[in-house]
Amino acid sequence: MIDLYYAPTPNGQKLKLFLEEAELPHRIVPIRLSRGEQFTPESLAISPNGKIPALVDHAPADGGGAIPMFESGAILLYLAEKACKLVPSAPRQRQVVLQWLFWQIGGLGAMAGQAGHFRVYAPEDVPYAVERYTRETARLFGVLDRRLRDHTFIADDYSIADIACYPWVVPHVGLGQNLRDYSHLDRWFETIAARPATRRAYDGVEDVYAGGRKQLSDGERRTLFGSSSK
Repeated sequence: MIDLYYAPTPNGQKLKLFLEEAELPHRIVPIRLSRGEQFTPESLAISPNGKIPALVDHAPADGGGAIPMFESGAILLYLAEKACKLVPSAPRQRQVVLQWLFWQIGGLGAMAGQAGHFRVYAPEDVPYAVERYTRETARLFGVLDRRLRDHTFIADDYSIADIACYPWVVPHVGLGQNLRDYSHLDRWFETIAARPATRRAYDGVEDVYAGGRKQLSDGERRTLFGSSSK
């Protein structure tokens, strides 16, 4: 059994989407971020960075003790190798998947997350930051759009590269993007949205960047954006 420590953020959705696609038995352990549950001693023992998602695999392939993991990209790769699904074994194809997985971690997620923060969660408008990160997110959407011009999925076959990127395209409206400006990305997005596993993974999940600027209490803001996890 796999325990997924989860909140419905784009990074949390990556793992939920993978587990639905791979049909791996799992249990969702909800983490209420605004209440600081990611900073409890129990959570930090699994995810020392104080972030979600995190995971504990109670039945690892080597037959040893439970394996705790943090960082969504590392978890995706671990689970894909465990399940022998959604990552190629052939070296050339595998490298393509890994390049785009790391691109999402270091680029798309990082920049889109900052765009979402300054557009939706910052307590005051910071025009320079909003423009900077919204424009960089647009550039990265364009990179993905060009890749998809000649590819059905990012690495030809559906893979963890697609699963990593999709949840960061879901909140495109809140990130200041219009998918109609990216015809290939739009086609890819609709294709993945129609998959049964995607529908299951997103059933009842709200877009955390939807609805404009959020009104948070000072306590919620400190917990979400100001804690040192000490």
